[in-house]
Amino acid sequence: MTPAPLATRLSIPSGPLFFPVTAYGPDGGLDLDVYRAHVRRGVDAGAAAVFACCGTGEFHALTPEEYERCVRAAVEATGGRVPVVAGAGYGTALAVRYAGLAEAAGADGLLAMPPYLVVAGREGLVRHYREVAAATALPVIVYQRDNAVFTPPAVVELARTEGIIGLKDGLGDLDLMQRTVSAVRTEVPEEFLYFNGLPTAEQTQLAYRGIGITLYSSAVFCFVPEIALAFHTALRTGDDPTAHRLLDGFYRPFVELRAQGRGYAVALVKAGVRLGGLDVGEVRPPLHEPTEDHVKQLAQLIERGHALLEEDR
Repeated sequence: MTPAPLATRLSIPSGPLFFPVTAYGPDGGLDLDVYRAHVRRGVDAGAAAVFACCGTGEFHALTPEEYERCVRAAVEATGGRVPVVAGAGYGTALAVRYAGLAEAAGADGLLAMPPYLVVAGREGLVRHYREVAAATALPVIVYQRDNAVFTPPAVVELARTEGIIGLKDGLGDLDLMQRTVSAVRTEVPEEFLYFNGLPTAEQTQLAYRGIGITLYSSAVFCFVPEIALAFHTALRTGDDPTAHRLLDGFYRPFVELRAQGRGYAVALVKAGVRLGGLDVGEVRPPLHEPTEDHVKQLAQLIERGHALLEEDR
């Protein structure tokens, strides 16, 4: 675990937040050597943090034993240069178990994903995340999406909970997020972090920036970190012309390609990493691989993105 408080290290990131894919070998088992190489490449490229075994890392497909090994490998690969945040999810008991595994593996924090399957009310959801936070010394970021959607008063309750430091939004309701940010700012004196966690978050980050949310996840950083870093720099410096050029020429076409297949938010990213020369293997079921034509389109899009970067030089 790195010494500085996680909230402090994440509050003003020097680069994109990196969500590495999980590497599998030809037999379908973990390939931790390739995984470490993938994590090191991301950190060397300028990632501000590593979010291991989260959505892009196929948390859902990992056994608890594989999960702990992956988190530990990510911690080893970063060498304390940036914080490592590990995913945790399912029901309360399992989420607590994963929190313990992440803590033992040396993680700096947790991304608490939605509970498995059930659609719970506010009281149950808040209790779930409070119990997870109480069971670990790791700071917790709550992931809002799917069956875990919160009213502003519920987020106020979470923000008042010791150990919960932020909310990652994968829903995309900007009106709700604006009211949430306002409610927490009004009623909770401590700093609370917010993250844009939509798939290909760069596509919506200009809008999120407008309501004061500057942190965002970047799956694109997995396979073209130079493009993700250029976009992040453009946002940080207010270079909207560069941000718009990358949105129009790379990110929007990528989002449209991603929409061609279910699960492509992970599978297409993993294909991109392979195109970059690192064999991280295929996705595990129930996800499936992109078609050959879609991978070809992705390769062409990566070339176009690199050409856009050359225009700036």
